[in-house]
Amino acid sequence: MYRKLISLAMASCATFAFAQVDVDALATEVEADVIEWRHHFHEFPELSNREFNTAKYVANYLTSLGLEVETGVASTGVVAILDSGKPGPVVALRADMDGLPVKEQGDLSYRSTQMGEYNGQDVPVMHACGHDTHMAMLMGAAKILTNIKGELKGKVKFIFQPAEEGAPSGETGGAEVMVKEGVLKNPDVDVIFGLHISSNTDVGTVRYNSGGTMAAVDPFKIVIHGKQAHGAYPWKSVDPVVTAAQMIMSIQTIVSRELKLIDDAAVVSIGSIHGGNRSNIIPNEVEMVGTIRTLNKAAREHIYESLPRKVNAIAESMGAQAELTLPLDYYYPITYNDPELTQAMVPTMQRTAGAENAIVSKPVTGAEDFSFFQEEVPGLYVWVGGKPLDVSEQDSPAHHTPEFYVDDSGMKLGVKLLTNFTLDYMAQH
Repeated sequence: MYRKLISLAMASCATFAFAQVDVDALATEVEADVIEWRHHFHEFPELSNREFNTAKYVANYLTSLGLEVETGVASTGVVAILDSGKPGPVVALRADMDGLPVKEQGDLSYRSTQMGEYNGQDVPVMHACGHDTHMAMLMGAAKILTNIKGELKGKVKFIFQPAEEGAPSGETGGAEVMVKEGVLKNPDVDVIFGLHISSNTDVGTVRYNSGGTMAAVDPFKIVIHGKQAHGAYPWKSVDPVVTAAQMIMSIQTIVSRELKLIDDAAVVSIGSIHGGNRSNIIPNEVEMVGTIRTLNKAAREHIYESLPRKVNAIAESMGAQAELTLPLDYYYPITYNDPELTQAMVPTMQRTAGAENAIVSKPVTGAEDFSFFQEEVPGLYVWVGGKPLDVSEQDSPAHHTPEFYVDDSGMKLGVKLLTNFTLDYMAQH
């Protein structure tokens, strides 16, 4: 209770400290620019670690604001620093930059017709997850904060991150690489804020959660080695297909029978299975790949213990051999919203969006590499509504699909939140 009162008191102080700053009016003034930037990014998307023109566009604008700009961070990332010249905390604000190998459908005037290369193939490219809006909102916040530099105390670090969707095969990238390269150092970041547009959340609303808010992700691969035989004589084989089937069924019981799901959700899914090439040949090998999603460390640790136990025991019982690679090629930690920071920023969200529009939401089993920043410093990651009010949630297109759409009008709230998070945190500290 004491901590809660202190947090509320600090938030109240923040309101008075920046009473002379009309963030809503400033966001209204920059909104047309934000929409123009978003349309540009949407029309000309680039894939992970290939955001060359995107980075140049961002860097040129940040330089025009008079900021100290660094490019080439984690391949194509852009980082800019706004120094108020007065002592205070270092607040980081992050936006991701990459598009997806998705062919856009719809008739937007700024729809993408761009092509790119993904895993050696020419593919269409689309901002099918809203990263175009994230960049535009952060650029809008950068413009506002630069214009009110005299009101700030401390520094703001604007982080434009590549490869949130995952680096190309054989490459590294994203937040993990940015952290390794020292993006949270020089100056040392005290806190970081990020947001994600949501195609199924009403424009004008912000959703947040304290603690685990998006899942850790651990891809894995299982290779089952058996003995090949003619399909007419299965007794001469060690059948990796049947072994794989038993493994898949057993793996499902890790979540359904071993984890205490009333605490947090978890997922173990097989997404791909390959083996054999003819109907009448039992193959000698089957390969499966899958994903693990967890919202707390205990569940992740349990699955790490249980999965190899089941895989090896079933393989042995069938006379086969199994190789488990876990994690396979990358790992995202839990996107964990620092509880004390979240509580301190609740009044900010309520004041910015309206108390009725700041909604506590349940965690989701999607993943975000913003989590790498949160492993180093306290962070808060929220969802901002992008669904038009006249569209039902059931009819709103999902992220990562050709029909994905979010409305321009949702971005103003994002600009205001990034600005107010910065102002209020500076006032509190």
